[in-house]
Amino acid sequence: MTCLIVPGLNSSGPGHWQSRWERERSDCVRAELGRWDDPTRIGWIARLGRAVAEIDGRPVIVAHSLGCLAVVWWASIAGDLAARVGGALLVAPPDPEREDVDPRVARFGPVPRRPLPFPTIVVASRNDPYASFQRSREMAVGWSARFHDAGTAGHMNAASGLGGWEEGQRVVAELIADAASDQPQSLARVADDWR
Repeated sequence: MTCLIVPGLNSSGPGHWQSRWERERSDCVRAELGRWDDPTRIGWIARLGRAVAEIDGRPVIVAHSLGCLAVVWWASIAGDLAARVGGALLVAPPDPEREDVDPRVARFGPVPRRPLPFPTIVVASRNDPYASFQRSREMAVGWSARFHDAGTAGHMNAASGLGGWEEGQRVVAELIADAASDQPQSLARVADDWR
């Protein structure tokens, strides 16, 4: 099974946990969304669709920041292709509706509020400068996603010092196992027990 890495603005640099996963894990491949510093919603959605279509089997999506919103928008229009996705880990989604939002993030608003067609876990930090903790929880509810409180980890990027982010790898392993078995039973346990 393939983990499809979906970075946010400016992609993920070498110290980011997504880049480390891509280097250190043989099952990870990065979605090349293009225009990393000046994205458009339609452009990222189209390229994400192509990236999913190119993967054999049921990919598990691992998105960070603005990449999370690209995944949610794509899932809202992708139909049968979205049904192939085995699960998604959406880490630190930004709030495109904030007053002080970066205009590039605002292009991905408003946030779709529909259940996602695949098992999803949203991970949020209590001190993320790009989305309040409450807003992150609201997004997870709108997407019918499980929610994980990551404590005070900033934007959960390279500056957060997560290294290879072992906790995230544990959750991805469970998403992969559930997708392979088509029995999402262990996901509830992992989301509830994740510390």
